[in-house]
Order: sequence, then structure tokens, then C-alpha cells
Amino acid sequence: MMNIMKHLTFDETRDYPYYRHNPKIAKWQWFVLIFLLPVALFGQFLFPSEFTGGIFFCFALLIPLLYFSKWDYKLLFHKPTKNELILAVLMFAGYMIYAIVIGEILTVLNLAGSETASSFPVDIVSIISLIFSMMGEELLKFIPLMFLLRLFYKFTDNTKVSMALSVAIVLTVFGLMHYYPAENTIISVLLLQGLGSMFEMYGYIKTKNLFVPYIAHLLTDAVAFIAIMLGPM
Repeated sequence: MMNIMKHLTFDETRDYPYYRHNPKIAKWQWFVLIFLLPVALFGQFLFPSEFTGGIFFCFALLIPLLYFSKWDYKLLFHKPTKNELILAVLMFAGYMIYAIVIGEILTVLNLAGSETASSFPVDIVSIISLIFSMMGEELLKFIPLMFLLRLFYKFTDNTKVSMALSVAIVLTVFGLMHYYPAENTIISVLLLQGLGSMFEMYGYIKTKNLFVPYIAHLLTDAVAFIAIMLGPM
């Protein structure tokens, strides 16, 4: 995998949006975007189906973000290049290997919790709804990531330090959002959903293209959902 990575090249002229007022998002606009995070996340469960809930989750975040960006979608998305698609697949494969190894270690240490496949009823609609809900999850990480990057950069004037701090906070919070005392443990969600999301985050940091972590995330959850739907082999 590392040998393949050495031969992948990406557009080095791209930069993270917003943090250097490129473009500027006003304070009240950031407030609206942060406010919409829990609204979109929990609002999806008010819809009668996972499909419509997933659509709401995605567009409740995407449309305001694009509106505040003056509809400049290239701040977020670029047509994936061949190398970016390869990177997305590599990040998917890397996470799957990581999750299997960490999952086994947590099980041996009795830290995995009691989560089982039966806890997640899955059907074909669930899988199709991932097309929208996975973009929603990426925006759920992206919006606070850019907000924190802007905040830390304002005080440090150092992009790398600001991004490192922002990533650490976002992945920690994202991991804790998956904590359910009856099903898993704090250490398991911090390692699997939290630190494990570093694979997707790396895809974005490397390309500045949200389609890369989105594709990696979509592949991960689609494979997991299909495995659950098929049941034990």
C-alpha cells in the first residue's frame, strides 16, 4: 500500500477553504452552520424512512454551506482524478484492516462492548440511503473542522499546527458520538470511529476534495451493511 502511495500525485495548488477568509464566512454564518449540525443529525430520524432522512441529513448541511460559499462548489468538491479514486480505495482498505485488527485486540481485552449485528436492522433501502447519509457524515466532520481551523489559525498563524489540533478535536468528538453504553465502550468508539476516521480525514487533507473521504466512507459502510444484511456465512 505504501509503495502505491509513493506513486500517487495530487493537485498541490489546492488549499483548505475559509480559514484565511478564502472566502470569508461571517461569524453569524458560522453560528448557523454549527447550529445546523445537531439539527441535521437528529432531524433525520424524524422522517418515515432512512432514505428521506438521509436526504435531509445531507442537504440540511450542504445547501447552507454552499449558499454561504456563494455556490462555489469547487471549494468543497472536485471531479475525482484517477489517483484520488485510488487513494479513496486505499483509505477504505486501510480502515478495514485497521478495524479488524483493533476489533480483535479490543475483544481479547474485553473492551469491545456487546454490540452485535442484530442491533442494526439493514435492508436494501438502508444501503441506498448511504449515498446521502455518508455525505452528511462527512459534512458533519468538515464544517467543525474548517471552523476550528479558522479559529486556531487566527491565533497560531500556522496551518499545520491548526489542522492537527482541529483534526484531534473533530475525531475525538466524532468517536464519542458513537458511544452507546449498552452496546460499546468509550475506548472502542475512540479507536474505531474516532481514530479510525483518520483514514478518511487523510484523504481530504491530501486532496482537499470531499469526494475522496466520501467515497472511502461510502465503501466502508456499504460493505459493513451488506455483510450485516447477508448474515453469518
